[in-house]
Amino acid sequence: MEYKLEHACIRVMDLEKSIKFYTEVVGLEEVRRKDFPEWKFTLVYLSDAERNFEIELTYNYDPEKPYELGNGFSHFALTVADLEGSHAFHRESGYRVTDLKGLPGEKPMYYFITDPDGYMIEIIRGR
Repeated sequence: MEYKLEHACIRVMDLEKSIKFYTEVVGLEEVRRKDFPEWKFTLVYLSDAERNFEIELTYNYDPEKPYELGNGFSHFALTVADLEGSHAFHRESGYRVTDLKGLPGEKPMYYFITDPDGYMIEIIRGR
């Protein structure tokens, strides 16, 4: 059997703040939205231009406190051709961004940016 990764779901506290981060800062596009007022939640799907993968933002109306991210989930990873330019842009965006990093003995090839809910996004030099 062949499987294809479709989407990953994350729960968010402020839907508009998260959409702004993923569209304006990370460059994804909103591709569809489903609102379920009777069950008090909204789903927003974001993807890259080629529609390779989606992130599903789940917003439960009026969450009382931030979600616990746990210690098992680590991060999403995205690639970009201009790593240094992307890093500079993200530094200027006001979000938490790490320094450029590399594996031992290798030149810098990635960094992390943290979204409004604390989820980490790894930005990797395109291959």
